[in-house]
Amino acid sequence: MADGVSIAMWSGPRNISTAMMYSFDNRRDCFAIDEPLYAHYLAQTGIHHPDAGKVIAHYESDSAKVVDYLTGQIPGDASIWYQKHMCHHILPGMDTDWLDPLSNCFLLRDPREVLLSLARITDEVSLWSTGLPQQVRLMELVTKSSGRIPPILDSRDILEDPEGILRLLCDEIGIDFSDRMLSWKAGPRQCDGIWGEHWYDSVWSSTGFAPYRPRRGELTPEHEAILEQATPLYESMHRLRLAL
Repeated sequence: MADGVSIAMWSGPRNISTAMMYSFDNRRDCFAIDEPLYAHYLAQTGIHHPDAGKVIAHYESDSAKVVDYLTGQIPGDASIWYQKHMCHHILPGMDTDWLDPLSNCFLLRDPREVLLSLARITDEVSLWSTGLPQQVRLMELVTKSSGRIPPILDSRDILEDPEGILRLLCDEIGIDFSDRMLSWKAGPRQCDGIWGEHWYDSVWSSTGFAPYRPRRGELTPEHEAILEQATPLYESMHRLRLAL
């Protein structure tokens, strides 16, 4: 592993993962990358996401080559490499030993809010689509390999106290906190994947972490059943989270 700190932040969908990437990207000592395993995920699953073919053509879809890159030298002159990952991009059967030298962290969101958000954009809502089974599995693998519980963050905690939680995270991974992590210029960033035009409208209009606001709405009976399965998974990680 190269010198410096390579942070792998593992998130589920409909979270503040892009805002977190912007927070780190705004540091002067950090290089950020957006979902480097996305092209592999799309190529292997055949899932129909906007511009999937374009993503596969533009980015490396061989997971072994991506892993070699992610565990190699930090690009540029940066001393920190922030890797924004979706946990479902680690497909069943994929090797996970490459995670060992990384500073693995996990970003949670209340599954009720995840389900309400997913239901607004897709009909394919399931326990798997919340990302929680994959997050729990990866967290358990990282804990077993490292012998310690990795940093676990909840998006609500971050939105309610960005500086406090980010300071805790920086302490956990052994880097200095920077005030530049709290705000950024509106608009696209160089670290964005080419899929940003389809997904990043709200974060492109942001200049920092928005105040927390509960997502309102009622779940269907089918989604309530998924929530009943998801809640124990969420709570098993939530009680281990970094908190003030």
